[in-house]
Amino acid sequence: MGQATSDSDLPAYKDIELSFEDRARDLVSRMTLAEKVSQMVHDAAAIPRLDVPEYDWWNECLHGVARAGRATVFPQAIGLAASFNVPLMAHVAEAISDEARAKHHAAAARSNRGRYFGLTYWSPNINIFRDPRWGRGQETYGEDPYLTARMGVAFVKGLQGYHLKYLKLVATPKHFAVHSGPEPDRHHFNADVSPRDLHETYLPAFKACVVEGGAASVMGAYNRTNGEPCCASKTLLQDILRDAWGFEGYVVSDCWALCDVHLHHKVTNRPAESAALAVRNGCDLNCGNTYPHLLAAVQAGLIDEADIDTALERLFTARFRLGMFDPPEEVPYTSLGPEVVGCAEHGELALQAARESIVLLKNADNLLPLSRDIRSLAVVGPTAYRPEVLQGNYFGFSPEMVTPLEGILAAVGPGTQVTWAESCAPAGRADTNRGAVETAVRDAEVIIAVMGYTPALEGEEGAAMGDVDADAGGDRAAIGLPGRQLEVLQTLCETGKPVVLVLTGGSPIELNWADQNVPAILMTWYGGQAAGTALADVLFGETSPAGRLPVTFVRSLDQLPPFSDYAMAGRTYRFMEDEPLYRFGYGLSYTTFAYSNMVSETAEIAAAQTVELSVDVTNTGPVAGDEVVQLYVSDVEASVPVPRLHLEGFRRIHLEPGQTETVSFELHADQLAARDDAGRPFLEPGRFRITLGGGQPADPTSGAVEMILTVV
Repeated sequence: MGQATSDSDLPAYKDIELSFEDRARDLVSRMTLAEKVSQMVHDAAAIPRLDVPEYDWWNECLHGVARAGRATVFPQAIGLAASFNVPLMAHVAEAISDEARAKHHAAAARSNRGRYFGLTYWSPNINIFRDPRWGRGQETYGEDPYLTARMGVAFVKGLQGYHLKYLKLVATPKHFAVHSGPEPDRHHFNADVSPRDLHETYLPAFKACVVEGGAASVMGAYNRTNGEPCCASKTLLQDILRDAWGFEGYVVSDCWALCDVHLHHKVTNRPAESAALAVRNGCDLNCGNTYPHLLAAVQAGLIDEADIDTALERLFTARFRLGMFDPPEEVPYTSLGPEVVGCAEHGELALQAARESIVLLKNADNLLPLSRDIRSLAVVGPTAYRPEVLQGNYFGFSPEMVTPLEGILAAVGPGTQVTWAESCAPAGRADTNRGAVETAVRDAEVIIAVMGYTPALEGEEGAAMGDVDADAGGDRAAIGLPGRQLEVLQTLCETGKPVVLVLTGGSPIELNWADQNVPAILMTWYGGQAAGTALADVLFGETSPAGRLPVTFVRSLDQLPPFSDYAMAGRTYRFMEDEPLYRFGYGLSYTTFAYSNMVSETAEIAAAQTVELSVDVTNTGPVAGDEVVQLYVSDVEASVPVPRLHLEGFRRIHLEPGQTETVSFELHADQLAARDDAGRPFLEPGRFRITLGGGQPADPTSGAVEMILTVV
């Protein structure tokens, strides 16, 4: 029998008293070049002689643990953004990370170390939803840099946990940077963007997630930005991310993006050159098959082994921070067991998130809420009874999925007659089933039309496979109700019966006819497993809706610049001059709110100073409800191009009828800064209009009050 090994005989990388960085450095130093390269692809091989198990870095959790079987399914990211609720976002991320940890432990106990059961997650997507045609806009937190930053930071912190030593998961904000369609062009497209737009719009959320959120990883984008492939860009990965922001984590390429460097961007001539360029400029991990060519790159003198060591040390530092090489009793998250996956508490959280995401766009003559004791109603439409409209993309599976039809059926009284007709397919020009529709609505007192988009009609390149906009490659060439849905809606309105339009989807929809002719309209997004229950709660008054639009609903694509133009002029509420149909930040309620007594501790502010602002908000209506208080800034004397106005604070509050709450915000002088032509911030003396209300100041329903703050 051999002698036991003493602690002093342990290699340094197994010594839990050493720093993670020192342990990673020691472990990497013991590897051969071939072993090092084998660890720099997403499906990293085992190194048995060093007790390094195989590991797949590829995991997804955009709105719940995805592609790994059972999980709680929360509303799609755009729906979570519509809640305008940062604490809620943090709770959702914490629940997701609980389930991810539990699933990882259960899989590892079965020696399942395959894809989607790891601890390094490629979420959140914090690209700016700059154009409604982009199919992946549903994955984002909308069009506003401030809202995206606040939601992104909360999500990153919730995923990674709050332990002083160990990470719960690794969060990976993506896609860095200036990435938001067109999808078919993403492998070869160059996003030509000015320094001002880059630093004012496209980078702030990434900076917040890295500097404030402490994101341990960042994913690069497929496209080029100003000529450089994003996953091999010195400007983005070294100059900005590491040098300017102090990022110390690792960078991962988007999947097979490094092949594009030589195949489509034509920046290099062969895989070895692409691999060397990417590693030298700061991309540490390759999702794809380009980095195995690093062996040839070293032999050809294209890269030094020391550069590979640097990348690999970053990767293993992350694995050490996750506790992968430490005794389970040392790591606080290893106690999470399978009972947390899909637990009742997470189900209630999914329901709350779905409720808070629903946006009431119109409610003429207070048609809503409906009585639960209504004698008869008809549910009509192609997205009323389809589980895929609960999921969006990048989703998991729950045994508790509730479609809109099922939620309505569960909510009404036993004496209520509910009829249903699909009416038409979600897309395509096939004939509508007019007979079924006529039968369903004949005796109905109210018609609930559930229409809109499914994930087959909008999404990632190759993922959206509907029979409309086939050439858009996941994007939308048109943004109206697809197929024959508008015809069905018009037929329903011709009956003279009250119609409630319930919209599904992940993007703005052109609703000009509906806004003029349908009395009540709700936007429910892709609402997750509890979407149907949440919808019923809103329809029948259990909950007063308070979601707000995280994107502008334009009247027409004619109001927008070309999709491929990355300049922000004319885009989003911050720069669009035309009047949209529904503004960013808009949403109605079953109650009313009044704003008064706006107070500032000072009327002047200078560099590096902060001013506290407050306003009294009163529920002046008949029922309890949430209000989203929004703070907007407008530079009225700028000498350089600036946004028309921009969100710089928001808070969701709950008020009982007659209740007043004083809501306070801190506004820092940096939030008033403009950008020069080089993208550098500067604080310009002059007047700034500050508004506080339930939406943009131009919205009549916002009740916004204002003051002038002077920069001196």
